[in-house]
Amino acid sequence: MARIFLIGATGGVGHRLAPMLIHARHEVSGLYRSPEQAEALRAEGIAPVEGDLMEIDAKALGRAVAGHDVIVFSAGAAGSGLDRTAEIDGQGPVKMIEAARANGIRRLYLVSAMPEAGRGGDVKDGFEFYMRTKKEADAALAASGLDWVILRPGTLLHEDGDGMVSLARAVTYGTVKRGNVAQTLAALIDRPEIRQEVLDLTDGHTPLAEAVDALVRP
Repeated sequence: MARIFLIGATGGVGHRLAPMLIHARHEVSGLYRSPEQAEALRAEGIAPVEGDLMEIDAKALGRAVAGHDVIVFSAGAAGSGLDRTAEIDGQGPVKMIEAARANGIRRLYLVSAMPEAGRGGDVKDGFEFYMRTKKEADAALAASGLDWVILRPGTLLHEDGDGMVSLARAVTYGTVKRGNVAQTLAALIDRPEIRQEVLDLTDGHTPLAEAVDALVRP
């Protein structure tokens, strides 16, 4: 059992992930912004912790994550503006790293983005800025020396998971159900020997447990 702090607990991946972690007998805390989110988290068995990624600094985040063993960052600005992208997708993971170091927390999981996601279609303004920001956050975590895993899903679908994935250090671009992202994170958290890895994820034809087993280095 681990004490897990979830940044993005109310998001499309986070709200699916938290019940999985609780079912696996982990203790879960989740960051929230508004009172109704706190009530919803508490009803799910998640300890609510107030904080807004647009305002919270690394010291305040450090106080919030104190006493935890693992931090999961699945938050995102979701196309809500360049300023929010820079602060949430860019500075958010950097604050997480500083908060983890301040508390001796080594295990960090970051949901990033596959570089090909969204290309070839009608991309929104700010797309290249978003991708550059995500890559800079990935690089900061990879250079941290901590026991990180960066999970890079393809284009996200608003669907629960079926446990059938393509998961490896490099896979061909595709779409992925948010539920499969959550299931993959839950499985990786229960395999701490998988560390310092950048992993691509799409929906696929391999059972998740088999795909995770294949990641363990001899």
